Amino acid sequence: MLPPFKLERYFAPYEHTVKYLLCSSDCESLSIAELLAMESDAQAQFQQHWLGYTEYEGAPGLRREISHIYTHIQPEQTLVFSGAEEAIYWFMHAVLTAGDHIIVHTPCYQSLAEVARGIGAQVAPWLAHESAAWALDLDKLRSAIRPNTRAIVVNTPHNPTGCLMTADQFAELHRIADQHGIVVFCDEVYRESEYELADRLPASCDLSLNAVSLGVMSKTYGLAGLRIGWVATRNRAIFERMAQLKDYSTICNAAPSEFLAELALRHRVVITQRNLDIIQKNLVLLDGFFARHSNIMSWQRPKAGTIAFPRLIGYDVASFCHNLVTQSGVLLLPGTLYDDRDNHFRIGFGRKNMPEALAVLEQFIGN
Repeated sequence: MLPPFKLERYFAPYEHTVKYLLCSSDCESLSIAELLAMESDAQAQFQQHWLGYTEYEGAPGLRREISHIYTHIQPEQTLVFSGAEEAIYWFMHAVLTAGDHIIVHTPCYQSLAEVARGIGAQVAPWLAHESAAWALDLDKLRSAIRPNTRAIVVNTPHNPTGCLMTADQFAELHRIADQHGIVVFCDEVYRESEYELADRLPASCDLSLNAVSLGVMSKTYGLAGLRIGWVATRNRAIFERMAQLKDYSTICNAAPSEFLAELALRHRVVITQRNLDIIQKNLVLLDGFFARHSNIMSWQRPKAGTIAFPRLIGYDVASFCHNLVTQSGVLLLPGTLYDDRDNHFRIGFGRKNMPEALAVLEQFIGN
C-alpha cells in the first residue's frame, strides 16, 4: 500500500482557501475563453467537438503537437495520460518488479520514488546538495549502479530547486545508462521554462533509444486544469506495456481536455513566453527580497522553472510555515515534505500575484 502523499495532504486544507499560494509549482493559467481566442475558429470547433470515447493513446492531433516538442520523436512514439502522475505510476509498473533496484534524483516529487517502493523495488537516492548548487555528482551515480538496477530517474529542470544539469552532464548520464542497459526516466515537466535559451537541454528521449521523457500541460504552460500529461519514448516495449496498463486506470483521456491541449501546444511558444515574462519579473523581486533578509534566508538562484528551495536560518521551517499560513494567509511548503532535514522551503514565482504575496511575507517577517 502506498503511504499518504505528504505534499498533497499538506496542500489539501489550504490550496483552495488561503489567499496566497506562494509555493505554487505551475505558471499563471489561462481561461478557456483566452485559449480559444488564439484561433479564429477554435470556439466553433470546440462547441462541435465530439464527446464520445477518445483514442486510448491520445488524440492524433494532440500526439502530433506533442511530437513537435522533440527532435527524433514521431507522433506514434507519444502516449497521453491524465496528468503526469498517471504516467509516472504506469512507467514504474511497466519497468519494475519486486526486488529490482532504481536510482532516484533526490530531493524529488514523492511519486518518483514512492511508487517504486510500493512495487517492492529498492530505491537508492541520488542526492543533490545545496553546497554544490544542487548539482548531481556522476561519480556517485556510477557507484550506486547494481546488477539489478533497472532505471535511473532524473528531474531536470528540477523540482524543487530549479537546478538545471549542464549539457555535458546530461549527455554523460545517458552514456552511463546505455552502457549498463538501464532506462533513464526523465521528468521534464519544466522543460521550455529555462531563463536562458542556451541552457535548454535536449529531451532525454532524443538522446537515447531507451530513455523516457515525461511532459505535462501543468507547469511550463500553466494549464493544470486540463489534466493532460504524456511520455515520449523510442523504447517500444516500454511504450506498449504502459499503454496496456493504462487500460486499468483512465483507459482514454477527456475529449475537451485533449482538444484544448492540442490548441495550446500549437501556440506553446506564445504561452511559454508569456509565462517566462511573469517569472523573470518575479525573480527580480525575489533577488531583492533574499538580499534584504540574508540574515534569516539563503537561496541558490534557480535556472529554470517556477520554484526554488531557499533555506531558513535560525527558525524551525515547519513552525515558520505553519505560523505564516495561519496568521497571514500565505502558503509556503516546508522542505520536510521532500524529506529534507536542512530547513529548506519551497517558494513559487510563476503567478501574477506573487508580488502581493511576497509583500505579505515580508510584513510577517518584520513583525
